Amino acid sequence: MPLAKIETPAIELACMLEAFLAEHPGAAVLEDGRVIFEMQAAHYSISSEHGRCVMHIWSEDRNMVRTVTDVSARKNTIRIETRRFGQSNPQSLQLVPDRDTRTPTTREATRKKYLRLLERVLTRAFPDLSLDSLGNAIDLEHSFGPAYARGTLVRGQKAWAVIAVNGEETQATVDGALTLGILWLAYCREHSGGRRVFEGLKVIVPAGAAAVTRGRMAWLNPALAKWELYELDERCETLDTSQVGDEGNLDIRLVHNFSHDRGIERSQQAIDHLLGLLPGGMKSRTEVRALSSTEISFRLYGLEFARIRHGVTAGSFSRQDAITFGAGVHETPLTDETEDLFRDLIRRVCDGRAPEGNVRNPLYRLQPERWLESELKRGLAELEPTIREDFVYTQVPAFAGGDRGMIDLLSVTRSGRLMVLELKADDDLHLPLQGLDYWLRVRQVHAAGELQKHGYFAGVEVSKAPPLLLLVAPALRIHPANEMVLRYLKLEVEWMLVALDEHWRKRRRVIFRKRNASLVSSTL
Repeated sequence: MPLAKIETPAIELACMLEAFLAEHPGAAVLEDGRVIFEMQAAHYSISSEHGRCVMHIWSEDRNMVRTVTDVSARKNTIRIETRRFGQSNPQSLQLVPDRDTRTPTTREATRKKYLRLLERVLTRAFPDLSLDSLGNAIDLEHSFGPAYARGTLVRGQKAWAVIAVNGEETQATVDGALTLGILWLAYCREHSGGRRVFEGLKVIVPAGAAAVTRGRMAWLNPALAKWELYELDERCETLDTSQVGDEGNLDIRLVHNFSHDRGIERSQQAIDHLLGLLPGGMKSRTEVRALSSTEISFRLYGLEFARIRHGVTAGSFSRQDAITFGAGVHETPLTDETEDLFRDLIRRVCDGRAPEGNVRNPLYRLQPERWLESELKRGLAELEPTIREDFVYTQVPAFAGGDRGMIDLLSVTRSGRLMVLELKADDDLHLPLQGLDYWLRVRQVHAAGELQKHGYFAGVEVSKAPPLLLLVAPALRIHPANEMVLRYLKLEVEWMLVALDEHWRKRRRVIFRKRNASLVSSTL
C-alpha cells in the first residue's frame, strides 16, 4: 500500500515562495514553458489564511489567482503545483530566477554561433583593422561574463576595444553592455604593456535595442576615449552606425505633484482608525505616505502593509475611504470580519521587519532599497549636509517613451542645485549608469522648466545648473568596478559616491565620500 503524501502546511508554502521572490527580484513565472509573468513588472500576493496558500499575480496584461498545493525546489527553480478555483485538476507552474529560460547548452550554442557571425561582420565592416582576438570567456575577477563577446581591432600600434551582445539575450543584458565595455577598454589599456594605444570602444548591440546605450554613451568623456555605437542585424549580417548625441530628444513626462498634506487631511479619520489598531511600538515607526491625492500608504521600514483609497461609493455619488492590508501587494479589505487577520499580519511584519530581525526571514529581506530609502529620509542631512530636508520627493515617476522609471529620491541643496539620489542596498555593477539614466531625465525636464510647472519645489529658486548625482550604498556593497565606470563620465556629470555603514538598518553613518573633480571644485 503506497504511503500517503504528507501535505506541507500553507504557511510553509507561502514562506518558500516569498523567500524565493525576495532572493530573485528578476524572477519569472512559466506555464508550459512560456513566460507568463515577469516579476519585476508584475504585482503579487501570497497568503496563507484559513489553512490554504493562495497566490495572486497580476500585471497590465493578465491576472492569475491559484491555490498552491505543493512547492518543490529543483536546482535553482521552484516547481509549483496549483489548482484553479472551482477545478479539481492540478496545474503546474515554474518559478525561475530569470526570464531567460534557455538551457545552459542552448545559451552556449547561441553565443558560439554569434562569435562566428561577429567575426565575419567585423572583418567586412572594418577592412582597415585586423581582428586580433575575439571571445567570451568568463573572467569573474574582472566582472566579464559569457553573455558579452569581447575583442580587439588593431592597426599598427593603435587599437580599439570591442564589446558585443547577441539578440537572444535579455534587454537588461543588452543595456549592460556599455558598463562592461568601459571595463573591457580599461582592461585592454592596462594589459597592453605599452605595445598598443587603445583609442576607444566600439559597442555592438542588436538592431533596435540601442536607445538606452545611446543616451548613456553621449555622456562619456570624449577626452578619455572615442566612443562608437553600432546596431547589428544578425539575419542580414549588416552593421549600422547608431548616432550618439541625441539624448536631449527623449520623450520624458513627469507625473504632476500633489499636496501630501491635503491627501492626509482628507483621509485622517481612516488613518487614525488604522493606526489605532497598531501596537504602540509599531505606531511610532510606521510611515504614513500619500502616494497620490486619493491613496495613502502605510509602511514599516519601507514595506507597505496597508493602504487607504479614497473614492466613490458603488451605486452613489458619495465618497468613502476603503482600507486594505497585506504585506507586499497582497490586498484584503479591512472589515470587522478580517480584523483578526490584520492583527496576525501586523504581528508577522513586526517580528520579521525589524533592524535586529532574522536575516533569513523573507519580510526582512524584501525590498531592501525601500528600507534604505526610509532610513535615509529620516536623516538626509547626515548623508549630505547641504540637502534641504523640507523638499524631498520619493519614487518620482519619470516616463521616457514607454519606460516608466522611478527616481529614488529627488531633492535640492540650500543653494538651489537639484540633487538626484540613486540607492542600492546590494552591490550592483551597473549602479553608475543606472544613476546616470535618472540624472539625464531630471536634467532634461529641469532644462525644459517642467519640474516647477508640475508642482515640484514650489517657492524655491532652483539653480539653472545641471543636477548633482549622489550614488548611495553600504560600503561593502559598492562594486569594485563602480569607480572605474564613474571616472569615464563627462565632467559635466557631477557625482558623489557615498558609502554607508554596513549595519545601516541599525545606524546611519557615512563611512566615506568620493567625488569627481568637477564637484570638488564647485559649491553645492
